[in-house]
Amino acid sequence: MRITIKQYWALLADYLRPQRLRVFGLAILLFSNIGLQLVNPQIMRRFIDTALTGAGAEGLTMMALLFIGVALTQQILAVTAVYLGENVAWTATNWLRYDLARHCLYLDMSFHNEHTPGEMIERIDGDINALSTFFSQFTLQVLGNGILLLGVLILLFREHVQVGLALTVFVVVTLVVINKMRNAAVPHWQLARQASANFFSFLEERLAGTEEIRASGAKAYVMRRFFELLRVFWRTTVKARLMAFAMINVAWLLFAVGTAVAFVVGANLYQAGALTLGGVYLIVHYTGMLSRPIERISQEIENLQQAGAGVARIQELWQVESRLQGEGEKPGQSLKPIRPGQPDLSGPLSASFAHVSFAYEAGGANGAPPEFVLHNLSFRLEPGRVLGLLGRTGSGKTTLTRLLFRLYDPTVGCVEVGDINVRDLPLAYLRHRVGMVTQNVQLFHATIRDNLTFFDRTISDTDILRVIYDLGLRRWYESLPQGLDTVLAGGGDLSAGEAQLLAFTRIFLKDPGLVILDEASSRLDPATEQLIEGTVDRLLGDRRRTAIIIAHRLATVQRADEIMILERGCVQEHGRRETLARNPDSRFYQLLQTGLEEVLV
Repeated sequence: MRITIKQYWALLADYLRPQRLRVFGLAILLFSNIGLQLVNPQIMRRFIDTALTGAGAEGLTMMALLFIGVALTQQILAVTAVYLGENVAWTATNWLRYDLARHCLYLDMSFHNEHTPGEMIERIDGDINALSTFFSQFTLQVLGNGILLLGVLILLFREHVQVGLALTVFVVVTLVVINKMRNAAVPHWQLARQASANFFSFLEERLAGTEEIRASGAKAYVMRRFFELLRVFWRTTVKARLMAFAMINVAWLLFAVGTAVAFVVGANLYQAGALTLGGVYLIVHYTGMLSRPIERISQEIENLQQAGAGVARIQELWQVESRLQGEGEKPGQSLKPIRPGQPDLSGPLSASFAHVSFAYEAGGANGAPPEFVLHNLSFRLEPGRVLGLLGRTGSGKTTLTRLLFRLYDPTVGCVEVGDINVRDLPLAYLRHRVGMVTQNVQLFHATIRDNLTFFDRTISDTDILRVIYDLGLRRWYESLPQGLDTVLAGGGDLSAGEAQLLAFTRIFLKDPGLVILDEASSRLDPATEQLIEGTVDRLLGDRRRTAIIIAHRLATVQRADEIMILERGCVQEHGRRETLARNPDSRFYQLLQTGLEEVLV
């Protein structure tokens, strides 16, 4: 992907515009520094010529002090510019991180299934890190050093036309060569960034699965893959750096040629009496100054190459769009319905599927048809009813609930909640009214309070404690060392049962109209399961909520009003639980006789 100047400029303008005062101050510092760089050699030239004429020490001392003062001021300006530039860079890149992370969070689950957390961390943080210098100083450094080049050439022409012409040719040739090599390293930096993402993606997954790796004796395999990916990371990075240094080496060679030209021209003019010794010094010094801005520009071009790789990968990420059609979720959007007259989704909600078919992938290679997980699924669950959803692993139970929660949209057909198509509801509002508890509860390195409220400061401690006591969890709460301020280390210090209790408390705080329990008690010991069952009774007992319970234990589905059995994505059986339990010909009756644990797992 070739990055154009327009794309670079658009990115700069978007994230530097809010900091225009800082950028303006940075420009003043850099340009003032450039002016002082041009002035100081003139002071030294005057010092040399004055000393050769046998002038007194007083005048020479004044010029020496002036030279030192200008040099000191120049260094102060340079340090201040670096400090301000870093502030500009960090502010801009942090806003870019925020926007990119927010964009990724609002992408649908199909995207996150294809990209591991380690890869996303590297792309959101690592790629943007490469842009820090680009944001802070690239434009100003290139523009500033361009002005420095122009100023030096003007002063050289002022000294002697022949000197000015010779060194102007040198500058033009050098800049043309550098510009020709501008994009040489970009594709190599892209490969290096991708190798970095692959390596950190692998590392994140393996660190998360340390116990399984040790239990399976797979340490040797993991270490071999570790070194394979690290080798690719190393090779691509070295190649990218070699391509970048090739440009710098060419620039250094040209600098040597320019210095030689300055010595030859200066010596000839001095011998001809056209220049003083101070003038020769000025030419040689300014030639050295020409090499510094050109070298700086070449370094900025190298930074631009690294930034180009990051910009390309960021642009690719920006271009990814959610596959959820009619997505209504936007940051900060209200949880109220968006259309006037739209029914309010309060109280228990109905759920219905109308001829729904779903495939996770649109289709296979060579035009192969998609592999459907659900096939022509149609049913309706009335408000306040409880549906027990049964089926073997892979039958489509969890997929069905994901469509209700709108983690995916159906490939064919319509899904409705509260008699409204889920595509017509803002995602934030839909997910506020639909609650889900799964086997694996995600906990954060934060307090109990923040884990229960998802960092929502509008929920008071009084409301949290009321829900905890209503659920009969007083004893569990009182066992916490610091109450709601107890910090969880990512959930590692909680048992599976305690994590499930947190998940149910979250549901009560949301007070949704439709609750989905996806085998929420399948991994618990009998005592904790009994506590969870009591919590579920309180959650569903007053008929204020509709519920779908995915389960394979007899006790869990006994509270269900209806039973649905899925087989390979199709409804094998659906009806009232009491009716199916009394019918010897029903599949549910046979499962009751056999035992759910043995048949449905």
